[in-house]
Order: sequence, then structure tokens, then C-alpha cells
Amino acid sequence: MNFETELKIITKSTEEIIPLDELKGKLAKSAKTGKPLRIKYGIDPTGHEIHIGHLVPIRKMRDFQDLGHTGVIIIGDFTAQIGDPTGRDESRPPLTHEQVKINSEKYMEQLFTILKPEQTEIRYQSEWFGKMGMSEVLKLLGKFTLAQFMAHDTFRNRYEQGLSLGMHELMYPVLQGYDSVAIESDVELGATEQKFNILCGRDMQRYYGIEQQIAVLSPILLGTDGVNKMGKSLNNYIAVFDPPSEKYGKVMSIPDSLILNYYTYATSYDPDQLEDIKKELAEGKNPMILKKRLAWELVNLYHGESEAEKAQDGFEKLFSKKEIPDEMPEYETQEASQKIVQLLVQSGLCTTNGEAKRLIQGGGVSIDGEKVLSFDTEVMVSDGAVLRAGKRKFIRIRKI
Repeated sequence: MNFETELKIITKSTEEIIPLDELKGKLAKSAKTGKPLRIKYGIDPTGHEIHIGHLVPIRKMRDFQDLGHTGVIIIGDFTAQIGDPTGRDESRPPLTHEQVKINSEKYMEQLFTILKPEQTEIRYQSEWFGKMGMSEVLKLLGKFTLAQFMAHDTFRNRYEQGLSLGMHELMYPVLQGYDSVAIESDVELGATEQKFNILCGRDMQRYYGIEQQIAVLSPILLGTDGVNKMGKSLNNYIAVFDPPSEKYGKVMSIPDSLILNYYTYATSYDPDQLEDIKKELAEGKNPMILKKRLAWELVNLYHGESEAEKAQDGFEKLFSKKEIPDEMPEYETQEASQKIVQLLVQSGLCTTNGEAKRLIQGGGVSIDGEKVLSFDTEVMVSDGAVLRAGKRKFIRIRKI
């Protein structure tokens, strides 16, 4: 592969590369010496559920791996106990070491749906921070000034608004920066909101006389609502652990304005294929056709071709042909009748009474195709009845 093609792959789907000329130099040096670049990405396993927005920079790491370079995942077993303050208006409660360990194992299981295990190093911050004494920590802090940190939007805004800003949170960029020294990172990946922290890594390497890393910043993926950043709190996310049918259905629900965005940042399409999608959109291609192709690609990416075909067929039956799916979970009950809200929660279709009531109010609940109109509806339990909640959730009632 020639140098220009390699660079085209790396720059695809990135928001900013700092500095681009240095990246070109590193790539040229790697090609000449045969030594792979070390591509860093740090995770704070404060939870274990990952959505496809989290994987935008991970997809970029896979691009580097396909070009022969080494991915290095830093498990933030120290920084996770601080909590990344970036973009937050309040402090995050610390986690125990055991919580971090459990979360990181589940996290890596999901990352390996994208990354090549044989070209991935997994490193824990405790390898170097666990050996550091107070004098070394103070030396690290001495590399930066308070003025530098107060220029950071998150820190400055919280200070100006009189919100809590712990001294331990100021340590976060310092620790993340030293990670780059510890593993001799050539490139660090992250979302645009991580720019300050990643550039701290460049500064830290310079202080230690190490060749500085390149910052490769990815855009933040919008959620399925097309308005807000993808996130669990807004329920506008597509999780890696979502079953194939859920992934397919969620992609089909996105607004047309997100089609190109998701092809660009959530699939493995190369630059030429993305140009084809842009052309089809410009020529007025039916958005539904493009979304079905996108949904198929995403399910195929995480679950394989067979599951993608099943998810597509299920969607066609459910929405295009107005049929219910052939297979669905079952809920067993001995009750002769139940209140509809109670039935929705106990069957697992809804997590709370409030969620059940909102669905009913919105006309999203039906039994055997008959819409439920009242919270107080008493359901006569009949074996084999199909209870539907929302667009994609079904359960078959079994009387025992």
C-alpha cells in the first residue's frame, strides 16, 4: 500500500490531527524501519456497557492495526477512581478496584468486536502509578501550571459557576498524560472533547525528552434522536450488547439527516464507498433503502452475516408486512387477570410503572393487535396472547 493511500485511510472520519505533518513523518519512519507505531487509547471502566459512539476512536485504532501498527489500550484503574471531569458539571463518585476490574473485563470483550487481539496490548496504569512515591507525584504536578488547567473549559466553567472542583480532578489530565510517557505512545486517539487531555500527553512526553505523540481526534457521534450526543441517560444509543434485532430497529429509527454520519463513523466503509453514499444521497436515493443497508452493515459488523439477514427479515415482517416476529420471549403467569401496568413491568417489557404508563399514553401498547387505552385496563390472561410495548418489544403470555 502506498503512503498516500495509508494516509487517506487514517485521516478518514477524523475531526482533527495535531500536528498532521508530524504524523506523516512518523508513518514514513515506520515504513522505513519496519517498526509499528504505538496507538494509544485510554478507557476509564466506570461502567461496562459500551455504545457505538464509544467505538468511533476504536474503529480508528482498527484502521491503524490493518496498516500493521499496534493498538495499546490503557485501563485507567487509577483515573477511573477519580473520574474524568471533561464535560461534567459535578464530581463523579470513586469506584473500588474490584469494580474497575470487573468493568474492564466486560469493556474489553466489547472492544474486541472491532480490534485485532493479536495486535492489541492491554496495559494497566497500576503498572507505573502503583510504584510511584509522593516525591515523583509532586514532580509530575510541577510540569504544569494552574493557569494551564484553568484554561480548560470544564475546569474554568465549574470554577466560575461556583460548582465543586476537587483537587484530585486536576490530577486527571496529568495522570493521562504520563500514561503516554509510560508506554511511549506515538499516536493517541480520542473524541474531540479529549483534546486538552491528549495534548497534555504531548507536553508530558516533551518534558521527559520523548518523541511527542500525535493527537487524532474523532467527532462525537450523535444519538438516534439526531440531536444529542449518544448516551444511555437519553436512551438514544445503540449498545454493542444490543441483540441484532434491536440494533437493526434502532438504526431504522434514525432521522435521514444521520445516514451519512453513521455510514462514516459507525461502519467500516472505506473513503471510496463513502463517496458512493454521498452521491446516492445527492441524487435523491430513497433514504429507507440506504438505512436498511446501513442497519444490515452494523448488525453484520457485530454479529455476522447470518444474524444480519435474520434481523433484516424480522424487520421486514414486523414493519413492512405488519406481521409479528416468529420468535419472542415468553412470560409465564398463574394469574387469571392482571392490571396492564403490572403486566408490562412483571413481564420485563417495561422497567417501571412510569415507563409503562408513558407507553400506554402514547398509544404504544397492544394485546393481540388491540391497542390498550387506559392505565387501569384489566387484562384477562389467555395463553399465547402477544403483548406489544413500543415498536420492537414483544412478549408471548403463557398461562401456567
